[in-house]
Amino acid sequence: MVQASKIGVLVMSYGTPTSLDNVEAYYTHIRRGHPPTEEQLQELKDRYEAIVGGVFPLRENTNAQVAGLQAKLDEIAPGRYQCFQGLKHAEPFIEDGIEEIAKAGITQAVGIVLAPHYSVMSVGGYIKRAQVKATELGIKMCFVHSYHLHPKLVSALSDRVNKVHEQLLPLSGEKPVKVLFSAHSLPEKIRELGDPYEQQLLNTSEAIAEATEIEDWEFTWQSAGRTNEPWLGPDILDTMERVAQEGYKAVLSAPIGFVSDHLEVLYDLDIEAKAKAAELGIAFDRIEMLNTDPLYMETLAESVVTVREQLGKD
Repeated sequence: MVQASKIGVLVMSYGTPTSLDNVEAYYTHIRRGHPPTEEQLQELKDRYEAIVGGVFPLRENTNAQVAGLQAKLDEIAPGRYQCFQGLKHAEPFIEDGIEEIAKAGITQAVGIVLAPHYSVMSVGGYIKRAQVKATELGIKMCFVHSYHLHPKLVSALSDRVNKVHEQLLPLSGEKPVKVLFSAHSLPEKIRELGDPYEQQLLNTSEAIAEATEIEDWEFTWQSAGRTNEPWLGPDILDTMERVAQEGYKAVLSAPIGFVSDHLEVLYDLDIEAKAKAAELGIAFDRIEMLNTDPLYMETLAESVVTVREQLGKD
């Protein structure tokens, strides 16, 4: 029997297939029940097969992040928190995670997404699904909406930028290393909604630039969806082409919108962007992803504990 005072923690992320056999079901779920064409399916499978290691590190990384958060919460408040996982497009789904919290006899929970920046189209969607299921099962929940300026997050990212910057500096020639911060693009319509996503990303970029004393940087986008509506740009490949024309010889990629190694990093940057750099004749490298970095685990844990205090006040 779980103590009534135990707090559930629903750790949410996008999800990924566990094998090539699961790709079609995963892609169909992303497409809201519409199966991909054979061409679309093969293209996605080819991307997964092309990445280093061959299969799906995101699932392993996500599992490790959930375990790392649990360990950090146990340090802060032994026995107080219990972590559960909920994925947007793969099992266990967000609703499954809420059901597991209920089965454990827990009636209060905190939700947090493995993404530092809030958008109604990303984190907001996770929260909505979790809240609907929690209300259905009588679980009182509150949520971490963003943690994009948490000092420990900024510190962890700044350390990574400094490390790669030093490695690229000898290759940069007369111009500085160009630092390109990036995140997953979203449809441009979020600007009409007054969505905070874009500004939060700029705020994180500015905080890292200040901490590292790097002046030559800009923000760009990546991994836009293939739909008829316009997405936020410019894309990193286009930005790289422009900075190469401006005479830059070295580009540092800092995908601050992502927190672990997955397809948008291992393929879109490590394969596509690196190939573009070779074509342009410029040096290119990216920062290491946060994964289970201790400072990131502390960022998550401290964010959960801070928001959990709201449960007692409501």
